[in-house]
Amino acid sequence: MSLFEDLKYRGLIKDISSDELEEKLNKGGMTFYIGTDPTADSLHIGHLSSFLISKRLKEAGHNPILLIGGATGRIGDPRPTSEREMKSIEEINHNIEALSKQVKDLFGFEVVNNYDWSKDINFIDFLRDYGKYFNVNYMLDKDIIRRRLETGITYTEFSYMIMQAMDYLYLYENRNCTLQVAGSDQWGNITAGIDLIRKKLNKEAYGFTMPLVTTKNGTKFGKSEGNALWLDKNKTSSYKMYQYLINLEDEMIIDYLKIFTFLSKEEIENIAKETKDRPEDRLAQKTLAKEIITFLHGEDEYNRALRLTEKLFSNDFDNLTKKDIEDIFDIDKIDNIEINKNIVDLLVDSNVARSKREAREFVLGSAISINGNKVNYIDTIIDSKYLIDNTYIIIRRGKKNYYTFKVN
Repeated sequence: MSLFEDLKYRGLIKDISSDELEEKLNKGGMTFYIGTDPTADSLHIGHLSSFLISKRLKEAGHNPILLIGGATGRIGDPRPTSEREMKSIEEINHNIEALSKQVKDLFGFEVVNNYDWSKDINFIDFLRDYGKYFNVNYMLDKDIIRRRLETGITYTEFSYMIMQAMDYLYLYENRNCTLQVAGSDQWGNITAGIDLIRKKLNKEAYGFTMPLVTTKNGTKFGKSEGNALWLDKNKTSSYKMYQYLINLEDEMIIDYLKIFTFLSKEEIENIAKETKDRPEDRLAQKTLAKEIITFLHGEDEYNRALRLTEKLFSNDFDNLTKKDIEDIFDIDKIDNIEINKNIVDLLVDSNVARSKREAREFVLGSAISINGNKVNYIDTIIDSKYLIDNTYIIIRRGKKNYYTFKVN
């Protein structure tokens, strides 16, 4: 299977700038770039699909460049609903440093910063050398701009397209970069760069996009309760990533295997058949979780995620560390609590029970466990010997209700 056919099989091509790009992709040898603005100090799983495309291209003989938008990140690309909040220069620089290291460690890509060639362009040169090549009607016809016209769009946001086109022109002239790859929401910016290269240099450049990865309901893949699934394990633990992936819906899981793994067509089709025959085994979800977590964090972290999953499932918290607890539970939602009191008072003070009467009923009904151990006596004193790593205490009520507290 050729590279282009493989990309099509995996559903990774949405828009393509020219029919001749298929042959060029299959031949190899193109220098291409993929860009991201430093809006955070880690990529999230929504970025991963695009970066894995870049890895596929690299393995097929193409040369990747990652562009981090130190300049465009100071401006912010237009969102469908409202203008982005501008970040401080200090935060932008911190994010650039973190993203550069992350991408080099994960993918081995060369990293460039568009601030390096943008910072010395003055406003008059910007208008004379670049602005005059952009027809306002052409810009207004771009999807993201049209969607903002009713609510209003600032000149700063409107200029973002020109800045991204300048990046493509610079890399074309200085790095022989002839291809840009991005998500489908960047198609207008890609074609703007292609047009600028054609008008200024009378040369041909190329681009293609992939569809944005979503759930079956159309929400962005990797968004959980408003939080991104970060690739940095210190921001999203391997355990939490495993839980997200293992619980993905069956309807989309084979598509995700195509997008996020390097498994062959034959391997994916075999998994699809087994998953259809025995959906309760969740083979496809388990395979996806293993492939992604092992790629991002290594086999040890994947095995650790399995171990913590089994610990929680069996309500067994023996030998867990402070770090284990922080990876399993949301540390930002862990409240402080005082101990050295009987279990009834503890349940009321922690809002596990609404009253002492209810607390006694929970205890006497064997509904309460502390760190995995049943508590059946209402006069039990909860003291430091109940703590995990001298720090945390986990109360479980029933089978699924967990309450985690930190003891100072």
